[in-house]
Amino acid sequence: MGLGRGIGTVMIAMLASASPVAAAPAAQWVDQLTGHKIVRISRVPDSVSLYFHQNSYTPEGDKMVMTVPEGIAVVDLKSWDVKPLVRRKGVSLLFTGRKTRTAYYSSRARDDAGKGMAIFAVDIDTGHTRKIADVPGGTIGSINADETLLLGQVALGNQDLRPDGTRQQNRQAAGRVVGPGEYDYNAVGSDGKPLTFAEAKEVRLNERLEAKIPMEIFTIDVQTGERKVVTASTDWLNHIQFSPADPQQIMYCHEGPWHKVDRIWTIRADGAGKTLVHKRTMNMEIAGHEFFSPDGRTIWYDLQTPRGEVFWLAGYDLATGKRHQYKVERNQWSVHYYQSPDSALFSGDGGDAEMVAKAPDGKYLYLLRPRAIPDVAGIHAPNADELIVPGTLDAERLVDMRRHDYRLEPNMTFTPDGKWIVFRGNFEGATHVYAVEVTKASGS
Repeated sequence: MGLGRGIGTVMIAMLASASPVAAAPAAQWVDQLTGHKIVRISRVPDSVSLYFHQNSYTPEGDKMVMTVPEGIAVVDLKSWDVKPLVRRKGVSLLFTGRKTRTAYYSSRARDDAGKGMAIFAVDIDTGHTRKIADVPGGTIGSINADETLLLGQVALGNQDLRPDGTRQQNRQAAGRVVGPGEYDYNAVGSDGKPLTFAEAKEVRLNERLEAKIPMEIFTIDVQTGERKVVTASTDWLNHIQFSPADPQQIMYCHEGPWHKVDRIWTIRADGAGKTLVHKRTMNMEIAGHEFFSPDGRTIWYDLQTPRGEVFWLAGYDLATGKRHQYKVERNQWSVHYYQSPDSALFSGDGGDAEMVAKAPDGKYLYLLRPRAIPDVAGIHAPNADELIVPGTLDAERLVDMRRHDYRLEPNMTFTPDGKWIVFRGNFEGATHVYAVEVTKASGS
């Protein structure tokens, strides 16, 4: 197992300043439907922002990292200038640290999980790069709040780990190229006819779950390289996350068809305190796409009672067990939700008519304002403190996504100042990284 200080410094050359990554100013316009300003951050096609719960910002909130065809680039969040950071094709950007101005990446693509890899740390300001760990198998999904532990998952044995779809750079699907961050699922029904994308995905997820492949979630000490198993199972372990605040708090999921699995779990880094966050109370109830609040105190997730019919954004307070549920209208249901840095707002990235909500008009990015539902006339139920706190969400459209192909999930994240939301899009044809301003443009 590789380790940090004992390994010599590795310098990865930065791209030349003439690179197309930073060749032109960012394009900007006002969305004619929503009145919100949009910036196309990336300068070249096939640029991708990180997954919605993977931190991409510096602790000071001035820079962001993203994947570009040449490797990794850094974005100035004030000017939208883009500069090359790592010149190395085929690497996988993982996340940024919450304590230091460091971006972490692996030496291979995430989907190539059967092979070993090295983990690197690159200084976002200088490009100074060092190797911090060797990982013989699996993937690294998170780093803890004080940047002392990497969090990984691995499937043991030689089984095919990708029956649920393979990321493909050059495969034609529905008349267009499947780009970075997109998945192409294929399956046929009992009648021999091809299933829809959403149905095929369910089939592939179930096949992977039923394979009962032994798995481990593990940590690697960044300084010593020590590897420790946190938990092991033949369930499909996935969606691993460290708390943004508590260095020992982990959240993960049991992956598979959501109506079949008990999905959301927490555990401490030493393997203690394994807890199921949400237990279903009706058949076909689902919960998932879980994420921590910015302060790490709450776990939020998409809850449906039952699946595809009644939609909630649900929250669970880790310290008290208190629960909140905000009602979501069908058209505002989103693949992913996220919370603003001050915890006052949520974002939602919408969805197309094939997805679980089957929304007839859901292809928009949303700003969601929580609104409590108070007791009538101030009269409380005797056990009100023990009950779920209800509310609803007032939705505002931010971006018209009707030309977007949702096989590329937008994965919205608020910038640290809360003024912009960064997302992925292909509504112009190619895959790019964009930002939309939270406040409407003046005059709109």
